Amino acid sequence: MGKKRKDAFIGKNFLLQSKVAEELYHEYARDLPIIDYHCHLPPKDVADDRKYRNMSEIWLAGDHYKWRAMRSNGVAERFITGDASDWEKFLAWAETVPKCLRNPLYHWTHLELKRPFRIGDRLLNEDTAASIWEECNERLDEPGYTARGIMEQWQVAVVCTTDDPCDDLAHHKRVARSGWHVQMRPTWRPDKGMMVEDAPAFNAWLNRLGEAVGSEVKDLDGYMNALRKRHDFFHAAGCRLSDHGLETVFAEDCSDNQAKQIFAKARDGKQVSPEEAAAFKSWILVEWGRMDHARGWVQQFHLGPIRNNNTRMFKLLGPDTGFDSIGDASYAKPLSRFLDRLDQTDQLAKTILYNINPKENEVLGTMIGNFQDGSVAGKMQFGSGWWFLDQKDGMEKQMNALSNLGLLSRFVGMLTDSRSFLSYSRHEYFRRTLCNMLGNDVAEGTLPKDVKLLGGMVRDICYGNAATYFDFGLPAQPEEWLSRCEKPGKKKKG
Repeated sequence: MGKKRKDAFIGKNFLLQSKVAEELYHEYARDLPIIDYHCHLPPKDVADDRKYRNMSEIWLAGDHYKWRAMRSNGVAERFITGDASDWEKFLAWAETVPKCLRNPLYHWTHLELKRPFRIGDRLLNEDTAASIWEECNERLDEPGYTARGIMEQWQVAVVCTTDDPCDDLAHHKRVARSGWHVQMRPTWRPDKGMMVEDAPAFNAWLNRLGEAVGSEVKDLDGYMNALRKRHDFFHAAGCRLSDHGLETVFAEDCSDNQAKQIFAKARDGKQVSPEEAAAFKSWILVEWGRMDHARGWVQQFHLGPIRNNNTRMFKLLGPDTGFDSIGDASYAKPLSRFLDRLDQTDQLAKTILYNINPKENEVLGTMIGNFQDGSVAGKMQFGSGWWFLDQKDGMEKQMNALSNLGLLSRFVGMLTDSRSFLSYSRHEYFRRTLCNMLGNDVAEGTLPKDVKLLGGMVRDICYGNAATYFDFGLPAQPEEWLSRCEKPGKKKKG
């Protein structure tokens, strides 16, 4: 479907297969501010406005997507996470890139080189590696290529990091005091606070929590008091979202008394059974949900990954190094029970559900409809394609499921979910994919050729819906935000 492309690879009309798609992207989507409501960027780098020495430091360090591809290409670990020089690591990646054809990394790599590094139409490979390395490294010495500078180039309005309840949020406070026009807000990620099955790790975390609130956490009542204090602390620092990374959902029956007994058992360093762990997690998830509702936060659930599959490499490198995969846990019924428990007492906060297995697309697409209550447009959200699914095929499947089963027009759109400042190109990738889908629908005759109508939908999905859904204080119209940040002589990206 669609016309043949005549422009260069990753050119002006990359992924846009029709005139309608081109108009929607260039006139409605391209220059919208970015609301990055979930990512893993280091807050310290933003607060310090970090300057990067070279492309390996900004582009390859911590990027487990690239690391997985390099391992698949037979690259030794020394050139990935080991003691090889930064140039040697970059060269190893450059040699891997041509083998990534039809992998989204091939698209992302060249999007990131073109914007913000203005590399043009050159493809990265062994032959071009040296010249691209030198040119990009020279660019890193220019104004606008620090951590904040890159975010400004991409017109980021808000970035929400992922933070443990014990964090002091000092870097967020520094950014807020600096008066920078980009908001950096923390996100409450309390996953370690439910891991009662690992008593040593759980108790070490409880000790940190006690230090954060200035009193020892001895029992469940003390634990909940400490959590509420930290929840208040996060709210005062600008937090408006929680996030939970779960392989499955927990919704077992557990009374307050049972929860106290299980907590005491773990606090004493005793082994908690799998059944007890599931019961406690079920209890604490509901309590966390009530806390979020009371504060008017949005709760997010990233569901389904199997983490740290490779024990040998986990011991060597630790978590988040490229050894996670898609799980196949069945969680539809417990998810329904969990959401219903909160809804029964009218304590269900605005909620975003993300799946990592595409077989759950229709599960989540229908689940959110069970708990829409008319209080907020799109109160329950089916989150964007995540992790292994945040590529063209995964995005299209997620949006098709949402379109068929709910309201795509109320979707809060894309997030970065990345540790790299260069990953803001994924928002461009998403916007192009969205506009192309709608353009193809027009070509098929399944949507009207009303560019103004469709363009309004595109603006809402890429900015407006998130601006009104999250309590960030953003204007509903992107032009108002852009006018606040406009600098003399500033040029639009793209």
